[in-house]
Amino acid sequence: MARFTLPRDLFYGKDSLENLKNLSGTKAIVVSGGSSMRRGGFLDKVEGYLKEAGMEVKFFEGVEPDPSVETVMKGAAAMQEFEPDWIVSIGGGSPIDAAKAMWAFYEYPDTTFEDLITPFNFPKLRTKARFCAIPSTSGTATEVTAFSVITDYAKGIKYPLADFEITPDVAIVDPALVESLPIKQVAYTGMDALTHAIEAYVSTLNSPFTDPLAIKAIEMVFDYLPQSYLCDMDAREQMHYAQCLAGQAFSNALLGIVHSMAHKTGAAFSTGHIPHGCANAIYLPYVIKYNAHEPEAMRRYADIARRVGLGGTSEQAQVNALIAKIDAFNQAMNIPKTIQEFGVKEDEFLEKLDSIAENAVGDACTGSNPRAITPEQMAKLFKCTFYGTEVDF
Repeated sequence: MARFTLPRDLFYGKDSLENLKNLSGTKAIVVSGGSSMRRGGFLDKVEGYLKEAGMEVKFFEGVEPDPSVETVMKGAAAMQEFEPDWIVSIGGGSPIDAAKAMWAFYEYPDTTFEDLITPFNFPKLRTKARFCAIPSTSGTATEVTAFSVITDYAKGIKYPLADFEITPDVAIVDPALVESLPIKQVAYTGMDALTHAIEAYVSTLNSPFTDPLAIKAIEMVFDYLPQSYLCDMDAREQMHYAQCLAGQAFSNALLGIVHSMAHKTGAAFSTGHIPHGCANAIYLPYVIKYNAHEPEAMRRYADIARRVGLGGTSEQAQVNALIAKIDAFNQAMNIPKTIQEFGVKEDEFLEKLDSIAENAVGDACTGSNPRAITPEQMAKLFKCTFYGTEVDF
């Protein structure tokens, strides 16, 4: 038996933020990231709509990129003091992910972070509050997913938390929030969305319910990401919807080792964190080459290539065309081809390689990858992504 879970309500389109005034409750805490939502006037709009709904409003601002365990605990403490019946999170993946974890600790103060690391091990939520997510980037799709990524900086590891309990109750996908995205963020989040959709399509847990969502998302990213990068606002709107479709697919089909690798290297190096979407974009072509040694994965990658109009008379040729298309997107958006080109130092990479490889194999996303992988194979694959060498194993 399988399960397919999405938010109860998804509002989308211009001015869909107004739907906040239809929420029913007495208190709402609004969790946000840096200052962009405040500068853009969106937090004022959120507050106004929530007050129109008859709610008292409190803000928890300043969630950092790649939110930490410490930030999650501070937010949970603020919730325990305020006692909201709605948690509203607005911003990129970071504040929404953080708010999902805060939600668990608000409702269950005695639980531990270690309890939540085990996939699908959350306690029953909605005993105190419901959750509304409003994305301001077009990539993570955390507004419709059962996932949250929290970073333990002491260990240098990103932990993907997974449970259908943290799928939001309400998602609001308003394209106005992404109109001012910097182009680098458009590139990284767009490739994150593409990775979500491709990994969901080839996942061992793919299904007739997730395949149409994944394929449509892939088609839309290939159609709209280049123009979104060039600041075409109609394309930005379509990318905002594409990433949401990709999220609906991967929340139910799960992901693969592109994400395992990104989770375990994002905060691992002293040269600075590798943004999640950038890491995914770098790793994706190498992982497709690795996975395509598995016949069923080869067939599904080739199917993607055909669906987006790429040529090739054999499955291998079609997969090669898909990889070439991804490489061309990365190049056009100035995304590095290797993590060495990103700036990671060779001596530190080699020193940490074995532990990173082992951690990546143990990541929650590895289990649904279409081809099994050992720590030794993972280390070899990481070397390919560092030096830009061919994946021939």
